[in-house]
Amino acid sequence: MRARKALFAIPLALGLVACGTGSDSDTSSTGDKNPVEAAPGTEVTVADVGLGSILVDGQGRTLYAFTKDKEATSNCDAECIAVWPALTSPSPAAAGKGVEKSLLREAKQSGGAVQVTYGDWPLYYYVGDMAPGDVNGQGLDGEWFAVSPDGKLVRKSA
Repeated sequence: MRARKALFAIPLALGLVACGTGSDSDTSSTGDKNPVEAAPGTEVTVADVGLGSILVDGQGRTLYAFTKDKEATSNCDAECIAVWPALTSPSPAAAGKGVEKSLLREAKQSGGAVQVTYGDWPLYYYVGDMAPGDVNGQGLDGEWFAVSPDGKLVRKSA
């Protein structure tokens, strides 16, 4: 697991620099730097991939849930966020095609970040997904799964 984290920490760090989202004043739910932040007007929509219909962001990037999260509260610490950046948004996320608007919410995490949630699941990206439609995080460590439009975890293998 450590090798996997180290392997993907470099692209994440480069992405944060390129996106300009990591300022010293930002904090995440763990008190460290802010997780990758989606652009204003964040949209959650549905895409059909090999797993079936799953939630993705407006650019088609897969969104995941962490089985250790409970009641829309993130249990992903700083080391975890380095590999699984939270989907955060400065404004409420929009429900795109196929998304149940009543399930799309936001939860203010302990550090002040506003994370997009779906049902009771805070949503995350996986740094190992390089292109829209990638599902490389599916089933990792038996704790990370894509989310279906009904708010349930997709437990199929990628």
